[in-house]
Amino acid sequence: MSRKLYFLALVVMLIGYQMLPGRASSHREAPLISSDPLADHTDVYAFVSPDAPDTVTMIASFVPFEDPAGGPNFYRFGDNVLYEIKIDNNGDGTEDITYQFRFTSQTVNPNTFLYATGPIKSLDDANRNLYQTYTVTRVESGRTVFTAGPMRTMYDNVGPASTPGYGGNGSGIYEFRQADGTVGRVFAGQTDDAFFLDLRVFDFLYGGNLSEAGTDSLAGFNVHSIAIQVPRASLRAASPIIGVWSTSSRPATTTRAAGTETTTGNLVQVSRLGMPLVNEVVIPLGQKDRWNGSTPTQDGQFLSYVTDPEVPKLLQAVYGLTAPATPRNDLVQVFLTGVPNLNQPPGVRPAEMIRLNTDIGPTASPSRLGVLANDIQGFPNGRRLGDDVVDITLQAAAGILTGARVSFLGDGVDRNDVPLRTTFPYIAQPHSGGNPWKLNPRPPAGN
Repeated sequence: MSRKLYFLALVVMLIGYQMLPGRASSHREAPLISSDPLADHTDVYAFVSPDAPDTVTMIASFVPFEDPAGGPNFYRFGDNVLYEIKIDNNGDGTEDITYQFRFTSQTVNPNTFLYATGPIKSLDDANRNLYQTYTVTRVESGRTVFTAGPMRTMYDNVGPASTPGYGGNGSGIYEFRQADGTVGRVFAGQTDDAFFLDLRVFDFLYGGNLSEAGTDSLAGFNVHSIAIQVPRASLRAASPIIGVWSTSSRPATTTRAAGTETTTGNLVQVSRLGMPLVNEVVIPLGQKDRWNGSTPTQDGQFLSYVTDPEVPKLLQAVYGLTAPATPRNDLVQVFLTGVPNLNQPPGVRPAEMIRLNTDIGPTASPSRLGVLANDIQGFPNGRRLGDDVVDITLQAAAGILTGARVSFLGDGVDRNDVPLRTTFPYIAQPHSGGNPWKLNPRPPAGN
């Protein structure tokens, strides 16, 4: 395939991607899950590790819009939530490998309201009054092959008095040995929210005239992230291409009494996330929670929202950009299967997930526009923390393949508000609860 045709195929894939109901950077994207932030995904990332190209890093983030000063009950993972990162390594649309994460909250002294009874200087500091431990379990084709832990989550960045020198007193990173003898690394705890965009897209597409763009709405907010890094060989089968998505599940029944809560019953999937930005803007309101409870092999039930999508119609109505003709069956087919010679596994079954070719190594100069800038190691071949998925998908939806002049489309936010880490877990340190900018980012004049 020539370089030109290769690039065109990638853009076709992106346009189909914009219409598919499997993407979601899900900050409060569905009615039911928006009332359950501990189980609510914000983003999923999967990429070949830039400083360790023989490994793959996968990140799933939860708990949208954490205000760093949100005490006294600071944020945590859910004790009754099963968090999972799933990998399809043969293209059949079902998970072959699953990493499961289970959390348990601990209280040292229940007779105080304090998160920290003194300065916290390490993961196991006695002044850490509230903490969580967790385990990591790998499941292969329904069979548990190992469990590692318990390990401690990284504590929240409460402020300089409670958590002095944050990040310099322990990283929260643990190593574990897999059943095949290879070593992986894992992190769980509070981080910066790495997604960057102007959320005023929901105010009639940036105010109806692109006047409401250019401010990172997620600047200063944190999330809780699970990051795992394992040798790529331990994820692959016959093909170097894997599919990655994440789910969270809760027991079917919750019983509340005065001051107590218990859960019983089988686990029910309440949130699912693969590629970014679909459940918010493609799936209609009445179907969003249904999608969250579905599996990739069931994506056909949402096909009508893909073949006749809403987003291009809105771009046409608001900005006069001609919507591509429907139905979009060709584009859906390209997206659901991946692109030949890039990230389409042999014998693929159409299903939505992040598809990553683990043979494509990191580039020395990554572009935020990924394949639109001929950076084939970037989105949608996996998703890196620095990929600008909003600008990519807006331009793709508007018909860049047809030669439309739509490069101006975007939200004006091109990078994260704080620098990413250069080593695992790569996602930036969380913002401090003592940060005065976050407490009042635009103080009145004269103050």
